[in-house]
Amino acid sequence: MQIYKVGGAVRDRLLGKPVTDIDWVVVGATAEEMLAQGFRPVGADFPVFLHPKSGEEYALARTERKSGRGYGGFTFHASPEVTLEEDLIRRDLTINAMAEDDQQNLTDPYHGQRDLDDRILRHVSPAFAEDPLRVLRVARFAARYAELGFKVAPETLELMRELSESGELEALTAERSWKEISRALMENQPQVFIQVLRDCGALKVLMPEVDALFGVPQPEAHHPEIDSGIHTLSVLEQAALHQQPLTVRWACLLHDLGKGLTPEEEWPRHIAHEHKGLKLIKAVNERFKAPKDCQELALLVGQYHTHGHRALELKASTLLELLQSFDVYRRPQRFEEFIVACEMDARGRKGLEQRSYPQADYLRGAASAARGVAVQPLLEKGFQGPELGEALKRERLKALKAYKESASS
Repeated sequence: MQIYKVGGAVRDRLLGKPVTDIDWVVVGATAEEMLAQGFRPVGADFPVFLHPKSGEEYALARTERKSGRGYGGFTFHASPEVTLEEDLIRRDLTINAMAEDDQQNLTDPYHGQRDLDDRILRHVSPAFAEDPLRVLRVARFAARYAELGFKVAPETLELMRELSESGELEALTAERSWKEISRALMENQPQVFIQVLRDCGALKVLMPEVDALFGVPQPEAHHPEIDSGIHTLSVLEQAALHQQPLTVRWACLLHDLGKGLTPEEEWPRHIAHEHKGLKLIKAVNERFKAPKDCQELALLVGQYHTHGHRALELKASTLLELLQSFDVYRRPQRFEEFIVACEMDARGRKGLEQRSYPQADYLRGAASAARGVAVQPLLEKGFQGPELGEALKRERLKALKAYKESASS
């Protein structure tokens, strides 16, 4: 029995990055031998075991053969005869197909270290094209390592393009897709993930609503970058630069989908794109079964982001409606995420990345003014039920009018 550290742990050590998760491959062992040493089995499809003390995953060396569509369409074979090289060749990228023993002696049959040095994301073998999930994984690695100068090898991008055109991407489950998308959006340069998907034709399959934004112009006075797709990438880039949470990044990606529906004869204006985009945002949310908080914020940002930009001009009654829409009294955090999504939208414009966004503090102040209205005095006056709700609205409106006056003086 020989045990090797494999995959990401080896890659990140060689890159000088912190190693978090460690995967191990066991060569020359049977499942029975693993069980005899106290390992606990966890793999339903192939033999994976948890170490009795560390809890880390140890997998028997295995080969795989394509047997159906999609990510799960594989038959696995594990036996003591499977070599380390045979196990490594089934992996996605050369930089993930390296192993080292307990003395840190490197086994690198597919030149992963050379590709690390050359900053190349390259597939290990033609079997790469058998697994559609790898399109998303490679795009995610491109986003993770973009700051180090990594690029996808042209021949790998071509295989990704073939996969995108084959219909295999449609076989991916919503859960698997969302896992990759959500992880990619939380990388340092998530816009690279979207760009790589677009470069290989996968964006058109997975998120046609986002793909449709590219080539759609906007008024240059407000959007020096002009192209709606480029703007979306820039907004996502700003969200990452400002270390926003997943909810905000997801909303940033989807906020302008309605612009893809504007007839060409109306370009570069996009009248009512906020309302038109809601059905598209809803469709993307449902396609990937995004978590509820991501779904809700994306819809609210899509509908109200132009309200955010015009906050200083809004009437007190419109401000009140906006706050009510967000249930700002019980869910203040959601309104805060809306505000920062609007700010990322404003900054995601060519040459305007550093400009101030006074709307943010103004909206925070408005929310604070409305939340400051006490319920108890109204209860003491005898208001109950619907009448109490109306009285609260009147008092909040009064507070917002006073806030507007003080803010403008």
